[in-house]
Amino acid sequence: MPILGDFLEISEKVMAITSSLSEFSLPELFQFLDHGSKTGLLTLRFQTDNHQEKRVRHVLLHQGRIVAVTNRLDHQCLLAMIVQRGWISPEVLREQVNRCPANIPIGLYLKTQGFLQPEQLRLLFHAQVLRQVCGLFRLKDARFKFDSKATLPTTEMTGLSLSATEATLMGLRVLRDWMLLADKLPEPTSALSRVVLGKRHLRLDSLEGQVWQLANGSVNLNAMATQLKQSVEIIQQTAFRLISVGLVAEVPTLVASRSKGLPEDVLEPVAISGNRGSKDSKESKESKDSNVSDINPSFMQNLLGFLRSSK
Repeated sequence: MPILGDFLEISEKVMAITSSLSEFSLPELFQFLDHGSKTGLLTLRFQTDNHQEKRVRHVLLHQGRIVAVTNRLDHQCLLAMIVQRGWISPEVLREQVNRCPANIPIGLYLKTQGFLQPEQLRLLFHAQVLRQVCGLFRLKDARFKFDSKATLPTTEMTGLSLSATEATLMGLRVLRDWMLLADKLPEPTSALSRVVLGKRHLRLDSLEGQVWQLANGSVNLNAMATQLKQSVEIIQQTAFRLISVGLVAEVPTLVASRSKGLPEDVLEPVAISGNRGSKDSKESKESKDSNVSDINPSFMQNLLGFLRSSK
């Protein structure tokens, strides 16, 4: 399985990145774009459920933040939305577009000129970005291309923006069919460990906050489900959201593996030094305890990710 960060960093040398959501999920892609503060045009091409009509969505990003989503590149989508709502006549809007400086979002310019109110900009951003982004997470598959050299049209920008990480959290919250992400969900016998130890930069809903509080590296998802009176599937999905936005990491629990009835000699301790003695000896027991405590959590996290991606 390719490593997204390495793949995209290498591909950026040729200015454009092309792949599919079957290779890299949208949460993985958005996380990379946000954490890398990427600026450019992300284009997704896909087919509708009847496999006949082909569609396209263009996501405009500035420093890892989504500033617009359009279905065409004629620079007229946002302007058409304003005219359709009857907020500004076509003649006046055309005149203001000609007067707007090239580096200023048209929405922000119209607000400063008194043609649009802040609430109207928020309504435009909701329809143009929030609703469109949430729909992208329902795609079964799509080819995507990210062009870091593309020119971003300011006539499609309201002046508002949303981080790609926040978009991921929103999109996954409203997702109903998790079949496509089933193989990426954390294991029920795994625990969660907080990556962000200080103040969170994202607002969590009630269940996400509860799972976050239990992410101490020792409580597995099965136990969380019991404690929070939720199904294991719901807890897995909630945990996946927190993992996707970089708040927690999945941590395997060795105790859980033994509880499944595995023979004790299946997982042998790594010999740090000296010869391995009898399993019944005190020296062997102390060696096992020492080796378990010496395991690096980061190594175990990476190992689990490798094993799951190889399924």
